Amino acid sequence: MSAVNPVNWFEIPTSDLARAKSFYESILGLELTDSEMGPNKMAWFPMEQGVAGSAGTLIQGDAYTPSHDGTLVYLHVDSIEATLEKITAASGKTLMPRTDIGQHGFIAHFEDTEGNRVALHEYPVPA
Repeated sequence: MSAVNPVNWFEIPTSDLARAKSFYESILGLELTDSEMGPNKMAWFPMEQGVAGSAGTLIQGDAYTPSHDGTLVYLHVDSIEATLEKITAASGKTLMPRTDIGQHGFIAHFEDTEGNRVALHEYPVPA
């Protein structure tokens, strides 16, 4: 295996792409880019080549069903508490509040407007 992190792309299923795009843009303070690939409608998260982390998209298509089951995607945020407040204001739900995971920081789980279980990760502030 090459010297890169093994995960390089994720897809979060949507039933209503416009609603999901508005939700994620409001909670993360990002602008997602609309795209289409074949019959699938997508909204891509911002990405930059050659930096740490994975790129991904919201996706709406026949083969994509929002769910609490399956793979769990963790999104990096500076403040879980502030992001959970935005999630609630944007019609999402907190499933697991901010939880200490020791030296690795904090995590939380939420349900988005589409019914997906997604997670947040807040890195510890260096001393």
